Order: sequence, then C-alpha cells, then structure tokens
Amino acid sequence: MLRFLTAGESHGQGLVAIIEGIPAGLALTAERIDRDLARRQLGFGRGGRMKIESDRAQITSGVRHGLTIGSPIALLIGNRDWDNWSVKMAVGPVGEPVETARSPRPGHADLAGALKTGQRDIRNILERASARETAARTAVGAVAKTLLSEIGVTIISHVVQIGSVTTGGGRPEADAADKIDSSPVRCLDAEATVAMVEEIKRAAEAKDTVGGIFEVIIYGCPPGLGSYSQWDRRLNANLCRALASIPAIKGVEVGDGFDLGCRFGSEAHDEIAHDSRRGYFRTTNRAGGIEGGMSNGEAIILRAAMKPIPTLGAGLKTVDIVSKEVTTALSERSDICALPAAAVIGEAMAALELAGAALEKFGGDSLVEFKRNVDGYLEQIKDS
Repeated sequence: MLRFLTAGESHGQGLVAIIEGIPAGLALTAERIDRDLARRQLGFGRGGRMKIESDRAQITSGVRHGLTIGSPIALLIGNRDWDNWSVKMAVGPVGEPVETARSPRPGHADLAGALKTGQRDIRNILERASARETAARTAVGAVAKTLLSEIGVTIISHVVQIGSVTTGGGRPEADAADKIDSSPVRCLDAEATVAMVEEIKRAAEAKDTVGGIFEVIIYGCPPGLGSYSQWDRRLNANLCRALASIPAIKGVEVGDGFDLGCRFGSEAHDEIAHDSRRGYFRTTNRAGGIEGGMSNGEAIILRAAMKPIPTLGAGLKTVDIVSKEVTTALSERSDICALPAAAVIGEAMAALELAGAALEKFGGDSLVEFKRNVDGYLEQIKDS
C-alpha cells in the first residue's frame, strides 16, 4: 500500500523520488522534508561534498495548498555539484573524450557492478551505488515520519559506537532528538563524544576511514503491526531488510539481538503485566518491541553496524579492469565517518517500513479515515 522509488546519480543533475500510498489530507511542506535532509548532512568526519551541497526538496506533485491529495508525491533534490560534472555526466553525447574510472575499490559496488553489467567504466556503477542516493530516501522517509506522527509515533536515532569507542549505555527518550543532533557525532554521552571525535581524527590523519554502530528507536507504535502468518509480512524481517539496504550496513539486530543467543530463556524474554492505565505491557524490552513478527506495543529498538567507507585517502590495492595490472583503488572526495548521517537514514527507512505496515493494518484513503481506524483499534484493544 506504500511504495517508493528513487532515481539519480551522485554527480548527475539531481535525485528524484516518488512515494505512493500517502492518504489525502496530510499537511506536508518542503520545509519539513528539508529539516531531515539537513540532519543527514550532520556529523564530524563528513567530507567535502557536504560543503558543496545544501539539500533542498522540491515537491512537484501530490500536494496542493499544503495538503497531500492522495496521488503519488514526487520530490526533486538538485545536485549543486552538477555544474562541475556537466560534461562527465552529460546525458547526451559529448564531443570530447571523458576520462574513465577503471580502478575498483575493495568494499564498494565497483567491480561486481561492472562484471554484472559488462561495462568497462566503473563510473557508470559508482554514481548510482553512491550513498548520495540516500538523500532521496531521507526525503521520502520524512514524508512517512510526518504521517506516523499523526498517530503518535516518534522515531529517533543516536550513535552508540564509532570504531573502538562505545557509549556508557543508556537510551534517549522520545524528546531527545534536538539534544542528539547538537552533538558532533549525534551521541548523548559527552565523554564518549570527545573520544569518538578523536577516533575520527586518528583515521583522517592515517588517510583511513572508520565505521560504527547506530540505534534507531521507535516510540508510540501500536501493537499488532506486521504479521505472524507469512515470512514476508513479519515486521522485524522488513525493518532489518530496510536498514540493511543502506550502503555500508553489514549487520542489523532487533532489541538485544545477538546477545539473546547467549542467554537462557528466563534471561531472554520479557514478562507480561497489565494495569488499567497502560493495558498490557512488558516489564523489560529485550525483544526490542517485536514478538512473532509483530509490534507488541513497546518501543521498537533497531541497531545497525556500518563498515568503514571503502573510499580511502591512501587507497587499497586493486586491479585495473582494462589492463589487469595491479594499481591503487580509485579515490574521490569522501567522508572519513558517515555514521551520524547513516543513523538519520536509518530513521527514514524504518519510518517507510512502519508507515507501510500501519497503512496495511488500518487502511484509509484520507488522513481522517486512517486516524479514525487507528483510534477505533486502540479503543478495541484497551479492554481486551
């Protein structure tokens, strides 16, 4: 019921996104989308591209007089760097020879993509495989977050580890977003923040890169989203797929994740309680808000591990795909650490999956109908 597509290359004219399935009557402005686009550009360790781009979304269809009208919403994000690439990335033929890229980076899509498509210029692969595409995902994710906010769902993210530096634990509350964003690495632990910045500086001095782990937390999600009936409708599976689709993400877990495999059942599961005010609730949340493929009413906790970015200043050894000679991998303007930005993209992808699950559960061609269905369901389960 909710789907989206993106198009565009890293150094092309811009990025395009279309999202379909948003009910009519949702208040939506470009300014709301731009706030998340700006958050995606935050973080100590970002590269020179962030000094060039100042992403802004243009809504070209699906919205009239500030409200969605029920038709597909089209978004356009221009690339300011296009001026420097208008010949190299021209859509039509050009009269002058253009330098080709032939040195695939270990850890990137370059070589596998070239082999898959039979092309000898990895520029044709890396331009689309680039994480620049995630600006479009962030934009459509902001639309999904706007819809979810109408039913009391809040999504935030924070960094819990960069390189070898981890936080002291603790989980931010739903209203902590601004405080998180004020940190240079989007981390609430002040002591860990200082150490994380130093870790990034060490990587930069060595012409290296560094990854880490971020966490996405979803507050206010009603129980029952997703399904136990089929594998492809399980909410945990779809959320994990969504986060794993972000470039450089190599691992995703829900709740206590892999740690649960090291415990006895009595230490792994969340006991159930009930009171007249809260209804059913869990006394702990090791499951991360999802049981049996469905949300259970607790906060949904997702954690993703991001590998170091494969574009290194020093460059790793590789093979020229034309001459087959040993060479140094392609090195372009890149980030040292993009983990704080990846966490914001994680919010967007989680929002898109969750909004889709909510629309599947509650339906509604208008926002009024959608919210009425949600309210009726919550009233129904209150005394169950």
